[in-house]
Parts: sequence; structure tokens; C-alpha cells
Amino acid sequence: MDKLAEIMAHKRREIEPRLRPVRERDLARFAEVKRPGPSFAQALDQPGRLGVIAEIKRRSPSAGDIKAGADAVEQARRYTNAGTDCISVLTDEKYFGGSLRDLWDVVEFEITTGRHVPCLRKDFMLHPVQIIEAAEAGARAILIIVRALTDEEIKILHDSAQLAGLDALFEIHEERELERALRHGARLIGVNNRDLTTVQFKTNLAISEKLLPLIPSSALAVSESGIHSPEDAARVRAAGARAILVGEALMKADDPEKLLKELSEAQG
Repeated sequence: MDKLAEIMAHKRREIEPRLRPVRERDLARFAEVKRPGPSFAQALDQPGRLGVIAEIKRRSPSAGDIKAGADAVEQARRYTNAGTDCISVLTDEKYFGGSLRDLWDVVEFEITTGRHVPCLRKDFMLHPVQIIEAAEAGARAILIIVRALTDEEIKILHDSAQLAGLDALFEIHEERELERALRHGARLIGVNNRDLTTVQFKTNLAISEKLLPLIPSSALAVSESGIHSPEDAARVRAAGARAILVGEALMKADDPEKLLKELSEAQG
């Protein structure tokens, strides 16, 4: 069993006690709520520079502890002050040390400060009940990992997200996954430079260089993982990235504001 399959199997067991039928009207009520600020996709569309998704991630299977015990709100404050366009909040507990409470707290911080930086619920999504949870917490987007799901599961998740007024970031790692994402009407596509099937979770920016040019202009292309420096950001921007997702480098940075500015302004 590869690592991603292991994580998905655990996630299925984890969410089983919370599963219940989710009706369309349960989802649609969230879309009726007028939310201040841009949508997740709108916030990332930054002409002239790279959009940035700054990630809150305490640990990972590959890196171990990245910033053990980090306060999600304090990290969000640093990212927001640094001018990030969006925030990704890891809500998986077993493998990444996050929680749904983190998402609630970060969204509440954004609302009370009037910043309204859109948040992504970063988790291993399987069922519409997880989208209900994300919408209740105030997320503006959810993640769909194409490799981990059947076409029927992808359709259900994407339809549910749209009904709830949430964007869906389709995550891919190879060309056939891009083809599947496009068949499902993906408009926000993230190329994960990290191989989730291996225990080491190795990253390779050549994945972005291979796949980003294949993403049509109708979709906003994001390069995810393995971006640690302005040189890395410039490399993926040159390949066609319009936005980047950065976690570990920003979590570890002594001056995330400086690094974030350098990453967003990197010239490809």
C-alpha cells in the first residue's frame, strides 16, 4: 500500500462516525450567505505577480515536526501581515497535526480583523459531509486530490462544493490526472511537486515544468510543494504557474513577510 492509499484508508475510517446523508439544500444554504472579500480563486488571480497560498502546517509524514505546537491564529496573523493572497489550513490531525478547530479560528481571526483572506480547507476529502464542515467553518475552498478518488467521488465532491459556493482546488501529479480534472470542469488546478505515494514524499519541481504548460488558460494553474526560495518560485512561474502554495518554507522562516514578498515577485 502506498502512503497516499494509507492516508486515505485512515481518513475513511476517521470520518465514518460523522457520515450522514447530505441534501442539496443543506449545501446550497451556504452559497446564499454573502461573504465579504474575494473568492479563493479571485484572490489568487494577481496580474503581474504570483498569487501566494501560505500554508499552516505543523508537521508532515516527510518532514516530521516542522513547527510543533504552532498557534494557527498567530501563524495566520504573520501570513496576513505579510500580504498573502490566501491561506491553506491543514485540518488532518494524524499525519499533519492540524484540526478543524484551526480552520474555525483562522477564519474568525480574518473576519474580526476585517482582512478576509480566503481560506482553503486542506484535507483528504471523501464525502460531502466534509464540505459541510468546511463551509460551516468559513472556508472558501476545498481540496480534491484526483489521484486518491474515483471519478464518481470527484463528481460528488465538486458538485457539492459548487452548491455550497466553494472553489475546488484540483490537485494533480501526472498528465492523466490533469485529463481527469479537466473532464470534471476544473478551473483551479494545483500541480503537486510532491510524490504522495512514497514514504519520503519527495519533491521535484520538474513535475511543474512538465505539467503546467499543459493546463489551459481557462484554469488558474498553481504549483504546490517544494518551493523554498525566490529561485524556485521563478522556476515554476516560468513554466506557467499563476500561483504557488508554500508551507514548510514559510512555517520555518524567521521573516515570513520578507520571504513571501520575494516569492510573489519572483520573475520567471
